[in-house]
Amino acid sequence: MSLTKSERTIIMSLWDKVSSQSEAIGTEALERLFLSFPQTKISFPHFDLRPGSAQLRAHGAEVAAALDDAVKNMDNLDSALSSLSDLLAYKLRIDPFNFRLLSHSLQVTLARNLPRDFTAEAQAAWDKFLGRMSDVKTAK
Repeated sequence: MSLTKSERTIIMSLWDKVSSQSEAIGTEALERLFLSFPQTKISFPHFDLRPGSAQLRAHGAEVAAALDDAVKNMDNLDSALSSLSDLLAYKLRIDPFNFRLLSHSLQVTLARNLPRDFTAEAQAAWDKFLGRMSDVKTAK
């Protein structure tokens, strides 16, 4: 399912507004993920998952970098996310459903940080985009 021009514009506009704080956004989304869906912690047995921990912040930065890369390459997600998809699916064996949960956590985080901009239209665009990212990561 491809994104419309309007959806692309919405995604790029919102991401541009938070990109300077993308690491904090990634970290907050992970904190929200682990708090709301504690079963996802099983994928991180070696991490200190306390809010604000150095490992959580570092992984939040990685999540933000992957999201930034996806936004910049939204017309070619399959290629842009190929190596990440392989790492997560085959080496780390992350449960594919966790990506849907992370997508939800990211949307809530964006809505909290951009309450005026994260309209119903923006949420629909981000949901479609993050759903497409999840599909790429789990299609292998």
